[in-house]
Amino acid sequence: MATVNFLYRSTKEKAFLHLRLLYRFNDADFVFGSNTKLEVTKDYWSKQHKQKRPKDIEVSNKQTEVNIKVNLLENHILNAFNSESINNINKEWLKLQIDNFYNPPKKGKDIPKELTKYIEFYIDYRKHELVSTSIQKFNTIKIKMENFQLERKKVILINEINDSFKNEFISYYKLNNYAQNTIQREFTFVKTFCRHARFLGLETSQQLDSLSIDKGKVEKIYLTFDELNKIEKIEPKKLTDSLDNAKDWLIISCYTGQRISDFLRFKSEMIRIENGKHLIEFTQKKTAKLMTVPLHKKVLEILAKRNGQFPYSISDQKYNDYIKTVCDLAGIDQLVFGSLQKETEKDSKIYRKEEGFYKKYELVSSHIGRRSFATNFYGTIPTSLLINVTGHSTEVMFLNYIGKSNKDKAMELSNYF
Repeated sequence: MATVNFLYRSTKEKAFLHLRLLYRFNDADFVFGSNTKLEVTKDYWSKQHKQKRPKDIEVSNKQTEVNIKVNLLENHILNAFNSESINNINKEWLKLQIDNFYNPPKKGKDIPKELTKYIEFYIDYRKHELVSTSIQKFNTIKIKMENFQLERKKVILINEINDSFKNEFISYYKLNNYAQNTIQREFTFVKTFCRHARFLGLETSQQLDSLSIDKGKVEKIYLTFDELNKIEKIEPKKLTDSLDNAKDWLIISCYTGQRISDFLRFKSEMIRIENGKHLIEFTQKKTAKLMTVPLHKKVLEILAKRNGQFPYSISDQKYNDYIKTVCDLAGIDQLVFGSLQKETEKDSKIYRKEEGFYKKYELVSSHIGRRSFATNFYGTIPTSLLINVTGHSTEVMFLNYIGKSNKDKAMELSNYF
């Protein structure tokens, strides 16, 4: 049985309430959340909303107004939950249900039935929720599907996304040398577009929900504490100002566990001190989630070195280039298995990932800080606390992210026997 509750989760004086859906399935608890369009003040929600028989008529009227809206939305979510397959319930589903509550679906005849046109429709429909990186990602898929249509000489219809189409999709992507995980990830997005279309009244294949493509095995490249120590001890004379700046950002990322879209925006003004502890507070760019992360002593050492300031901001591309050089200077050059983007043919300007053995510094990228944080502190810090920093929705997702299997968990448990 599912329940819904509403929270005020903003630091602002006035904000939209946050809806949280909670349910239990197969002895596991699930929690998904998303913002509503019901705006209230912090003062009202914390002091007035739960007052019993308020004497102030304005407060009483406000309670009635908010309760009506809250109850209508709650009933809408629970009704949708009860009529949906439990396997389809996720954060994306919840966002869609809230959106459907405020913007009831149009009739099917008004909605594009061709996949490429529907992707445009989807981006416009959710334009107030999607971040720029998601829009860019979806437009890239749209272009690939347009090219796919030219190859197959037939448009792709929403109701034709079935097992036969999946096989066509895989063949086309493999013919164009895309990696297995690119194939899996982008087919998952195609299914997301189709499910959205189904919610809005379009017909979809009965096979849609059962379609899946296996992920490929990905080596989990991260920097160990020993390697981070080597990076810290690089002789200053070997570093230019740009490399020293990137080195400090790399260390910060490995001890805060945040994405490049977030940590490169860190400013000293985001830091507050509570009970002698330094905390940094910011809103994640990808998820819009308000984060409060304690600063590790390694981060504080960098701030002290820079007179209380974070390193200066640089572009993502320069950061990726610089940290490879930094790790090379630190001697992180052992051969490891991984994949690198390489040009398929000279001057083709077409790049695909190629697997093989490479020097580890060649495989270092901006994402390595987040994975290093999660992997290095796993087992020493409770997983629930690590998830709170990395932002993973479930422990299963977190363990998959750092490459921990059920066998690994069993071996760790055996230490307590």
